[in-house]
Amino acid sequence: MSTAKRRGRPPRRAAGASAAEPSTISEPSAVEGAADNEAGEMATEQTFDPPSISATDIFQGQSYTFHSEIPSVIRDNPTASITLGVDEAGRGPVLGPMVYGIAYCLSDYEKSLSEKGFDDSKKLTAQVRSDLLQEICTSDTELHTNVGWAVRVMSARDITAGMLRPVGVGTYNLNAQAHDATMNLIDEVLKKGVNVKEIFVDTVGPAATYQAKLQRRFPSTKVTVSKKADSLYPSVSVASICAKVTRDFALEEYFKLATGSDEAPNNGSGYPGDAKTIAYLKNSMDSLFGWGPETRFSWSTTADMLKKDAEVVDWPDNDDEGNRDIGAFISASAAGNDVRYWFGKPVAAAEF
Repeated sequence: MSTAKRRGRPPRRAAGASAAEPSTISEPSAVEGAADNEAGEMATEQTFDPPSISATDIFQGQSYTFHSEIPSVIRDNPTASITLGVDEAGRGPVLGPMVYGIAYCLSDYEKSLSEKGFDDSKKLTAQVRSDLLQEICTSDTELHTNVGWAVRVMSARDITAGMLRPVGVGTYNLNAQAHDATMNLIDEVLKKGVNVKEIFVDTVGPAATYQAKLQRRFPSTKVTVSKKADSLYPSVSVASICAKVTRDFALEEYFKLATGSDEAPNNGSGYPGDAKTIAYLKNSMDSLFGWGPETRFSWSTTADMLKKDAEVVDWPDNDDEGNRDIGAFISASAAGNDVRYWFGKPVAAAEF
């Protein structure tokens, strides 16, 4: 069974209605310009409806995980060696989720995937990507029998929340979020009893450091992390397509729901360098709340727009009557002046 199932669409809002939540302006993101040359295609020409799309979660800005059923070939051969690939889609865009995908199959079957047309998703058209995933999801096909897959859909809202954590808490940067998504997906497959013996991962950050981290986390598997893994290892190519198709449909689904239309408007690829995306951001920005959960507030593109055209909100520690802000009260460092010590001090901190 999947972790997240396709659900019916929530009630549509009137066009122009806002679901945005207040947010703060971020520091410019280091990955802002790291667009990976993905074609700026929307999913409008694709007819396949992926099971990894959860309309309610997408509309509400919630992150979620989807797992396919374990393929029958793997289920019937529980001790057979399994190869698993990992890749992502949507690391650089200012709009929409970042999606991490994994795909796994019998190690002896992996080479057969290249013969089916799998490759780096950026080298394939939207229709070819959709057709390949549709075949994986269609019962009684060879790919459905042999290939399992899963995705973690990381919403723009949650990415932003992690990157904009308060200084005292510590930021949850994009690399850390990506690493956690990867490890959680792999761990979930292992807990299902899948005998993963080899893992191929498209790198995030220095390959050697990331490989060592994953190898420590999964000591019973052989881990290989490299650049361009989606072109080198067929299982990573499949993961790349699962992630890319899911991201494209998720972004399209959001705009359909937000506009109350059966056809999503063309707001571009979501990358900061896309003129249509920039036009959308400029035209849809609320001067107080910014945008909805489809937009990453932690990108310099949006931060600069807010700084230039949005209302400035001052949050003083004291109100007009001299009452302290509860946030400042809780974060006070002096023992005895904040709620951490209302129920007594640890013995080591007690004064004798």
